[in-house]
Amino acid sequence: MKKFDKDRLILGLAGPVLALVVALALTTVVLLASGRNPFEPYRIMFDSASYVDVQVLIINQAGTYYLAALAVAVGFRMNLFNIGVDGQYRLAAMMAALVGASVSLPGPLHILLIVIVAMLVGAFWAGIAGFLKTTRGVSEVVSTIMLNSIATALVAWLILPKNFGEQPAGSNNLTTGEIAETGWFPGLPMGDGGEIYGFTFVAAGCGLLYWFVLNRTRFGFDLRATGASESAAQASGVDAKKMILTSMLISGAVAGLAGMPTLLGDTHTYSLDFPTGIGFTGITIALLGRNNPLGIAFSALLIAFLDKSSASLDQFGYEKEIATIMQGLIVISVVVSYELVRRYGVRRQQQKVGEELAAGHAIKTEKEAAL
Repeated sequence: MKKFDKDRLILGLAGPVLALVVALALTTVVLLASGRNPFEPYRIMFDSASYVDVQVLIINQAGTYYLAALAVAVGFRMNLFNIGVDGQYRLAAMMAALVGASVSLPGPLHILLIVIVAMLVGAFWAGIAGFLKTTRGVSEVVSTIMLNSIATALVAWLILPKNFGEQPAGSNNLTTGEIAETGWFPGLPMGDGGEIYGFTFVAAGCGLLYWFVLNRTRFGFDLRATGASESAAQASGVDAKKMILTSMLISGAVAGLAGMPTLLGDTHTYSLDFPTGIGFTGITIALLGRNNPLGIAFSALLIAFLDKSSASLDQFGYEKEIATIMQGLIVISVVVSYELVRRYGVRRQQQKVGEELAAGHAIKTEKEAAL
């Protein structure tokens, strides 16, 4: 059995805990500076989250965030920064909605077709960045940022009524048309509190699959090895360029799934009201969760809690943007706290090595003296 490493566990938890504490402290300072009660907003948000309907909203939102964060985490584990998750997610959701609204199939097949289209579109869009990196050495950061802009323009063009979109009578909104009920993913009813999206449970399954592939398969080992040292991986026979392209394709496919909880469980169409910015939130969650599926789950719930519970702040004279400030501070705190923890970990490791060498030297001296 693998020996339990207490120091590793403590250092693993220290980063996110320190980030949350710092973000909470800085938010409190901001509230004090604005002349507000620094603790009342937290009480209001926790009271709001005690209602079942808000809890359902938090869980549903967390499912979407979880998939977006997993997409980012796949890239992170390969030392790739896929900033294009948001564009991949929106383009995939729209194309899946177009296909879903234009066909009529039995329930399971209809849902499966929509999901496959979303994954293929997301993988294709991310694959462009992967192809440019492996063939031309283009930074995935630059290419995915540009692809986000192109995806935004492409979605805006596709959804026009003269192309593939529709404009409901008496509305300024544009949609792709509604998916037939056979393409709706069944959820879990929660009485008067609404319904938990069925795809939220699929998201949880994706987290388990992510853990298994990364930690229990040869592909996962090669992926982590290439991310740690591309040259070392190549020396051991791993095709680094192939791994980079494969990782971007997988990251894009998972990003395509991020729109499915909302599309299949709520809106059943893609419109101008479809959520945006999910991919960027996924970056925050992946960082806070340290690319660990369990850590990402807790982080997704936290960010979803801040999003949904803050809606009640307006009723008590507080701006709901307080939660947005806290999220921004979490991002800054994550970067700083993880670097501090990393430096401490290096010093701690050096100290342990020194102690072990000193202990070994003392034992050797004692043996020599006994002789």
